Amino acid sequence: MADWSVYIILCSDGTLYTGITNNLERRIQQHASNRGAKYFRGRAPRELIYVEDGHDRSSASQREAEIKKLKRGEKELLLGSDLNGVHLVSVSTKTSA
Repeated sequence: MADWSVYIILCSDGTLYTGITNNLERRIQQHASNRGAKYFRGRAPRELIYVEDGHDRSSASQREAEIKKLKRGEKELLLGSDLNGVHLVSVSTKTSA
């Protein structure tokens, strides 16, 4: 089933976090509330800047590994590519108080 996504989040310290999920809204909320990756201890998710849909679990993991190996400039080129479906999703990185 092709219901997995690869995503990139711009963090409060300017770094880019790459991950995969089969429920993007839930995963973004987990990151925002410090229940996600340990990477967000000491930094906060600022903005979802990249989403690539249409993967199964295996292909999403492979794509995540490929993206993580890219240099910053290469990742920035990816953000402007036709693969970026971020405009198709609406999720907030803000937590409710």
